[in-house]
Amino acid sequence: MGNRGMEDLIPLVNRLRDALSSVGERCSLHLPQIAVVGGQSAGKSSVLENFVGRDFLPRGSGIVTRRPLILQLLSDNTEYGEFLHCQGKKFTDFDEIRKEIETETHRLTGSNKAISPVPIHLRIHSPHVLNLTLVDLPGITKVPVGDQPTDIEYQVRDMIMQYICKENCLILAVTPANTDLANSDALKLAKDVDPQGLRTIGVITKLDLMDEGTNARQILENKLLPLRRGYIGVVNRSQKDIDGKKDIKEALRAEKEFFLSHPAYKHMSEKMGTPYLQRILNQQFTNHIRDTLPAFRSHLQSQLLALKKEAEDYMQFNPNDPARRTKTLLQLVQRFAVDFEKLIEGSGDKVDTVNLSGGAKINRIFHERFPYELIKIGSDEGKLRTEINYAIRNTHGVRTGLFTPDTAFEAIVKKQISRLKGPCVKFIDMVSQELTTTLYQCIDKLSSFPKLRDETERIVTTEIRELETKCRDQVMLLIDIQVAYINTKHEDFVGFNNDALLIVIRKGWLTINNIGIMKGGAKEYWFILSAENLSWFKDDKEKEKKYMLPLDNLKLRDVEKGFMSSKYVFAIFNTELRNVYKDYKCLELACNSQEELDSWKASLLRAGVYPEKVAGNGPPENLSNPQLERQVETISNLVDSYMGIIYKTVRDLMPKTMMHLMINSVKEFISSELLAQLYALGECSALMDESPEQQQHRVEVLQKHAALKEALAAIGEISTSTCTTPLPPPMDSLKQICTTYHLSFSRLLLLLPSLPKTAASGKPGIRSHAPPVPRVPSAGPKSSPNGSRQHTSQQNRTPALVPR
Repeated sequence: MGNRGMEDLIPLVNRLRDALSSVGERCSLHLPQIAVVGGQSAGKSSVLENFVGRDFLPRGSGIVTRRPLILQLLSDNTEYGEFLHCQGKKFTDFDEIRKEIETETHRLTGSNKAISPVPIHLRIHSPHVLNLTLVDLPGITKVPVGDQPTDIEYQVRDMIMQYICKENCLILAVTPANTDLANSDALKLAKDVDPQGLRTIGVITKLDLMDEGTNARQILENKLLPLRRGYIGVVNRSQKDIDGKKDIKEALRAEKEFFLSHPAYKHMSEKMGTPYLQRILNQQFTNHIRDTLPAFRSHLQSQLLALKKEAEDYMQFNPNDPARRTKTLLQLVQRFAVDFEKLIEGSGDKVDTVNLSGGAKINRIFHERFPYELIKIGSDEGKLRTEINYAIRNTHGVRTGLFTPDTAFEAIVKKQISRLKGPCVKFIDMVSQELTTTLYQCIDKLSSFPKLRDETERIVTTEIRELETKCRDQVMLLIDIQVAYINTKHEDFVGFNNDALLIVIRKGWLTINNIGIMKGGAKEYWFILSAENLSWFKDDKEKEKKYMLPLDNLKLRDVEKGFMSSKYVFAIFNTELRNVYKDYKCLELACNSQEELDSWKASLLRAGVYPEKVAGNGPPENLSNPQLERQVETISNLVDSYMGIIYKTVRDLMPKTMMHLMINSVKEFISSELLAQLYALGECSALMDESPEQQQHRVEVLQKHAALKEALAAIGEISTSTCTTPLPPPMDSLKQICTTYHLSFSRLLLLLPSLPKTAASGKPGIRSHAPPVPRVPSAGPKSSPNGSRQHTSQQNRTPALVPR
């Protein structure tokens, strides 16, 4: 009946399971347990029924066990069953137990053969059982049947893995003898999670159904696919026996007779059968509980420690105490203010490593999004030049202007500044939206009190909207201030002086192609094109200027490429037939590529130097006046200079304005004004009404805290410093023993129980309360443990490996 002094361990685990069942299955999964694993129709249910001696499990084709059944067997004087979901009700009729299992299964899974990981808890008291706790899991299936999900195989495997992957779970791998052991799904799953076989107990069923002339002797003697805990054979009732209502007690007698009479198993008949399996499970489960209890206790203590503060807060919280409600309101608002400020300032306790949030996103808006919006509005240079062209011509009216008009410059600049209002308004909206998002992130912690959360959200959101309006008005005022006065005396502005005319349009190397050999020949110079002239230098250091050519009355024409030349050439000439450079009427300039040639032509066009002939019916409107084009270029450069100052000012002022008028104001409002406005509502008591979800959460936390304390108290009542039977040695140690004792491996398996404990385990012997085992047989008659003589012909009767 198990190990002496440890009989209370299995009832202890049952108490722990009952205590923890109210707080979910995650805790229960860490309890020591035995999981019954096997394929469909492997005989799992028959083994469990043989333990109880009653028919109480559902039967049928396909998946019958569709929810885990946690079966607690308790040795008692009376025989009855009880379910955890039907507390207080005792089932003395085992047919009713079967019906209740079916009803409870259908309640969650329906009738389409689906499965559910939520277990059914069944406790059976009986004088015919040993204390034991087993988990009957759904049978491993390959092909979905009926309306089963197509991934039923993976669902079943995942459910089994949830149990057997825990180190505190013993695995009862049930395999029918009439199938190939190497293809056993149960052993394969066990091997995946227990490669050393430390937690696996093999059960071989259907030994009576094997083909004539075959047997499972090598398997049961642990020679084929050996396990540390060995294999035990059982013979269950056949389907014909079940349909004929064959009594389980009679079936157990037939099982015993089968092993005693079968030539392949009679030498190990004492180590076979359901009663022996039940005793071994009781013994090993008790030892397993003792071994895993310290780790499980540490797991419970860590969970209790994690819940301690929250549970203490809930124990002190009285939802109907006005003083407690007021204190909680004050604490929640203060925590909300601190969390909001931490998210904005970036000093939160928890740092998000996946996404930007709060102050980081606002910073990105300040320095990435807003400058990008400013760049977008000034990127259309062609449109700007067209506007400048029209502004100059409209300023001159019917007259022909000789000078660049400052009125056109101011008109263009004011229009460009006014266009900044759009990006600035968008900038305010983005910051406001991010503040609202940050508010929602922080306010989720108030979800336990829905009315408080809603009122806080309404009050703070209203304040953000008011500050947004105030900020928008202030920003519009700043833009209008910039439009009101164009400060052309700004130190960074180029102004209407020679500096403005020297703004460079293009720089680059060009070769003067038409200078005669007597005067030095073709030579490469560094050219600089501005709005008023074309200069060239000896090199790109721009220290030694060779010549400066004014652009007035200049035009350009294409020059055919020479036969032996790789250069691309164009010429500049004076429309009034004056010399362009010294005594040259034109200046031929050569580039290294067609792209470079096209680029220089485009730059000269901007400076007012047009081609000699323009394709089409006539010159375009904006190409008709070179002087106008140079004025456009000049004003364009001036506008770029001034708008650069404006952009710099706006990029600097806008974030400062937002911080002062919106962000800091919202933080100040939440920390100093929010609580006063909540009190002003006059419904402080109603604000602290808990949500149903929070009430449920509080109850669950207190229940879990109490259950963990109860479980730890129960563990503390049990002394685990009791005697136990050691496990068989690992397979590597067995090989070492073979060498030491000069034995064959098969002979060792027969003699293993008789070897000294120090040889088998490598450790000093541990006292055991297991029954005495026979010593190594020797020649001649030998006394049996009860004192009778044993004949030498019985020497070949060898005990199977006794897993401990």
